Amino acid sequence: MLTVVIVGAEVVGAVFSGSLALLADAGHAFTDSAAIGLALLATWAAQRPASMKRTFGLERTEVLAAAANALMLWVIAAWIGWAAIGRFIDGFGGDPVEVAGGWVLAVGGIGLAVNIAAAYLLHGSSPGNLNVEAAFRHVLADLMVSVAVMISAAAILIFGWWWVDPGLSLLIAALVVLSSWKLVTSVFEVLIDGVPSDVDLDELCADMEDVPGVTVMHDIHVWAVTSGYVSMSAHVLTDPDHGAEHGAVLAELRQIAKDRHGISHVTLQLETSEADCTEDHHLNRAGLHERL
Repeated sequence: MLTVVIVGAEVVGAVFSGSLALLADAGHAFTDSAAIGLALLATWAAQRPASMKRTFGLERTEVLAAAANALMLWVIAAWIGWAAIGRFIDGFGGDPVEVAGGWVLAVGGIGLAVNIAAAYLLHGSSPGNLNVEAAFRHVLADLMVSVAVMISAAAILIFGWWWVDPGLSLLIAALVVLSSWKLVTSVFEVLIDGVPSDVDLDELCADMEDVPGVTVMHDIHVWAVTSGYVSMSAHVLTDPDHGAEHGAVLAELRQIAKDRHGISHVTLQLETSEADCTEDHHLNRAGLHERL
C-alpha cells in the first residue's frame, strides 16, 4: 500500500515537473508493488501441500517469483537508460527538457520517506529467502532513485544544471542492474539445480567417507528446492567385510548431512559393489575435483 501511494504521487509530480528521474522513480515504485504482490503470492503457494503430481509442492514458486522480479528490475533499468540517453541527445542538441525543481524536490522527499519505511519492514525477513530478498532489493533500488531525484532537483534549482536529471537517471539504471546481479545468479543456480553456495560438496563427501564401513560416494546430487530447503541424493559404496549394520551407517550419514552441512532432505542408496549399479552416474567421487 505504501508503494502504491508513491506511484500515484510521483506520476502526478512527473507530469507537472517534466522530470525523468521522478518518472523513473514512479515506474520503479510500480514494480515494487508488483514485486511485493508476487512475494505474497509465492509465499502462499509455497505453503500448499505436496501431491502425487507435485511431490515438492509449490515451494519453487518462490524462486520463480524472484526471477520475475529480477526481470522487471532489468526492464525498468533498460527503460530508464534509454530515456536518459534520449534526453542527453535533445539537451546537447539545444533543446533540453525543462524540469520544475520544486515539484521534484517535494515529491522526491515523500518517496524517500515511504521507501525507507518499506525497506525497514522488509529487511528483517529478507536474509535466506530469495523471494523476500527480491522485493527488498526492489525497495532499496527505489530508495536510491528517490535520493537521486532530490539531488537532481537541488542541482536544477540552485545551478540550473538540466543534465543532472538524465545523468543521475542513467547512474540509477546501472546501480539497479548491479544491485540485482547477485539475486539473478542465485535464482539461476536454483533453477539449474546447482549446488548451493553455502554447501561444500567436497567436504560433505569427505565427511561421509570418514564413516566406518563407507568406501566411496558416487552419483552425487545436491540442489536447492527453494531458499533454505536443500536436498541431496547419492549412492554410497560400503565395505561388505566391515560388518557394520546398514541402518546404523545410514543414520550416521544422514546426521552428518543435516547437522554439519544443513541438508534438509537426504536420500542415500547403500551398495556393496559399484559394478552392480547399472544407473547412469552423473558425478563420481573419483572425478569430483576435476569437475568442480
